[in-house]
Amino acid sequence: MAWVLTSYPIDRTRLVRIADCLAIAVAVSLPWSTSATGILLVAWLLVLVPTLRWTDVRGEFMTAAGGLPVLLVALGLAGMLWADVSWDERFGGIGSFFKLLAIPLLFLQFRRSDRGVWVFGGYVASCLVLLVVSTLAQFMPGFSFNPLHPDHVLVKNAATQSGEFVTCIFGLLYLAIDAFERRCWIWAAGLLVSVLAMLANIFYVATGRTALAIIPVLLVILALKKLNVRAMMVFFAAAILVACIGWFSSPYLRDRTIQLWTDFQSYEASDARNSSGERLEFWKKAAGFVHQAPIFGHGTGSIHALYSRSAVGQTGAAGSPTSNPHNQTFAVAIQLGLVGAFVLWAMWIAHLLVFRSTGLAEWVGLVIVVQNIVGSMFNSHLFDFGQGWVYVLGVGVAGGMVFGRRTAA
Repeated sequence: MAWVLTSYPIDRTRLVRIADCLAIAVAVSLPWSTSATGILLVAWLLVLVPTLRWTDVRGEFMTAAGGLPVLLVALGLAGMLWADVSWDERFGGIGSFFKLLAIPLLFLQFRRSDRGVWVFGGYVASCLVLLVVSTLAQFMPGFSFNPLHPDHVLVKNAATQSGEFVTCIFGLLYLAIDAFERRCWIWAAGLLVSVLAMLANIFYVATGRTALAIIPVLLVILALKKLNVRAMMVFFAAAILVACIGWFSSPYLRDRTIQLWTDFQSYEASDARNSSGERLEFWKKAAGFVHQAPIFGHGTGSIHALYSRSAVGQTGAAGSPTSNPHNQTFAVAIQLGLVGAFVLWAMWIAHLLVFRSTGLAEWVGLVIVVQNIVGSMFNSHLFDFGQGWVYVLGVGVAGGMVFGRRTAA
């Protein structure tokens, strides 16, 4: 491997340019296709690796932001040794960790590249196209959505689509505030129209309830980062007005939100098998699994076997087996114990610290990390394909841009 990373082909400059283009292509494909994204990621890796120096890679591994994802993967590999499940299940479990290895590679790539903004732009443009198509599928007769998806989305699901739109919304809001400050009224108006269109899609077409929990958190952070006290008052008043309009004008939004409470009541009354009840049951059982093996966990790939055994003889929500505890900390702690959970949170904190300054790259990185942390309270987002690769790509590209600028300064 060291030979590959230090022996450059003659057209190394061209390979660097192709790797950047492939990273942009990955960002464009992410909202649409898991298969296309996977193929592009393999192509990106094959092109990128010959452009890297082993000394640079090793140096990136020694930093907190680049090394902690690698350490978490290493713990996952070690956890395969003590897992009491088949090797197929162990290999299936470790597969969820491997994407984290791309973070330090993206740091290296975009330290030296000036195309990071193109990655963000490609992702936003792709989401805007998805927004248009999703809206047409919902409201235009004859333009039907995919019948395999009951939640009015063309690809993936409502939770994923609304999460993608939330990422774009806060990137565009940041740019809109900058445009207002520079008195670029046309740009500001266009950006706000895009933001409101994505919010409307979340309110009326495909509501992900995790997205609704993330939006208020990011609104507060944006206000604290970008606005003075007077501007904050106007900003929050506008946000409350938009939220009220959405709430009172969208029965779909109200039903999706109120369902959380009605599902919880049904679960409490009769152990009903529904989304809220199953989540609560998964979390209760997860706490018990961690208590049984608190330090190093039950081993990589053990989640499904543990839940399956606990569901034997049970009914309702308690009888639901799963391979996803719907909480990222539990998903790691069940397999790797408190040691793994500590490394996970250390990685999140290290990535937050990378983006503590001001600037577009810092803001995009901060949005993605905060969104992942909050979303991972209710889902195992790092282990999901779409949300996991949004985190890896976003943090890797934004972090590389930040590091590159610091080095140049």
